Amino acid sequence: MKARSLLYLGILVLVVPALSGCWLLAAGGAGAYGGYKAKEEGYTLQNPVTKEKPDSSQKRD
Repeated sequence: MKARSLLYLGILVLVVPALSGCWLLAAGGAGAYGGYKAKEEGYTLQNPVTKEKPDSSQKRD
């Protein structure tokens, strides 16, 4: 019984650090995709985040 619990603990200790990088990569990818989609909708990535307004000085056709 004790050997089995030590085996499970050993597997857990080895697997968790291996997966931590994957979670960080997935979170970074999701953030980058969110920023890309926000830029498509006209939002700027400055502080504070605002939506771009068309210049009133430019002529419209």
